Amino acid sequence: MCTADDGWIRKMVKKKGAFICIEGLDGSGKTTQAKLLVKKLKKTFDVIYTSEPSKGLIGTFIRKSYLYSENRLSPFVEALLFAADRIEHVKNEIIPALNKGKIVISDRYVYSSLAYQGAGEVSLDWIQEINKKSLSPDLAIFIDVDPEKVFCRLNSEKSVMETLETQQKVRELYLKFVEEKKLILINGDNSKNRVAEELVSLVNSFLENF
Repeated sequence: MCTADDGWIRKMVKKKGAFICIEGLDGSGKTTQAKLLVKKLKKTFDVIYTSEPSKGLIGTFIRKSYLYSENRLSPFVEALLFAADRIEHVKNEIIPALNKGKIVISDRYVYSSLAYQGAGEVSLDWIQEINKKSLSPDLAIFIDVDPEKVFCRLNSEKSVMETLETQQKVRELYLKFVEEKKLILINGDNSKNRVAEELVSLVNSFLENF
């Protein structure tokens, strides 16, 4: 899904790197797979791993002061927080890496906002509008795992968004984006090694033709 009017950011990217994001439900193995992908790609490419919420000021607040708080904020407020963090993430981490010709693998990106806050009945059009200063990924991948399976994997310290009902709604939106060909689906119910192989194969194929 291209964010609205990201041309001004594209002009800031002087040297063409590649920006890839990995999406999935909490507990889907997404982070493990993203890090394995980076490890594999480093044998051939100059690649970095990054994630959202970012390590910036706003991202740190989200991770340390909100995600594991007792009560969930309005999904509208969440969407604004993540959009603000994303602007900093793009400016401070993603664009500098792309300008050096690096491959950037992001563990979550704008699709997480569309799926999670969209599941909270926030308009997808509005989420896209407040993210219009973000950068469209060159490739976006969804690692799909049944919500009931991932919910069982989560430990007792679940985030404010990690309820079974929320995860089910989030998955429906991710699958909608897959149907619209904005995300490429990988079956996360397969073994860890099988998922890793499919992910590496998919990304290598993309980079060969990029």
